[in-house]
Amino acid sequence: MDLSTLQPAEGSVHSNYRKGRGHASGNGKTAGKGHKGQKARSGAPRPGFEGGQMPLFRRLPKRGFKNRNHKEIVALNIDVLERFDDGAEVDINALLEAGIIKEVRDGVKFLGRGELTRKLNVKANAFSATAKEKIEAKGGTVEVI
Repeated sequence: MDLSTLQPAEGSVHSNYRKGRGHASGNGKTAGKGHKGQKARSGAPRPGFEGGQMPLFRRLPKRGFKNRNHKEIVALNIDVLERFDDGAEVDINALLEAGIIKEVRDGVKFLGRGELTRKLNVKANAFSATAKEKIEAKGGTVEVI
């Protein structure tokens, strides 16, 4: 490192650029807008305006339906629970720590595929009927959070 490579911290230096403050400022008279034309005037067109031509966002086809209430639920089969010790407390945090799931957006649901050989206390947002049946058959408990 030497003096020629020093520079201020990111975001610490602000420009004192003041438009339209006389010729000496370098941005007087037209205030950096050039001479005449649509972009020199107030009320210049909005972003995406194409001079009256049908804009791109209206030319492209729209398909499908985006449900604003859509929930992204992680589905897991009960065979992933074999990683836990007998009598363990399994919740969303335990699943994250074990690396079974990477992230949870709206919840976790357990489905019934696979076999379970351990007694576990499982807490999740939802359970299928077969998953609930198999967990309880081994003496475990199911809790909907």
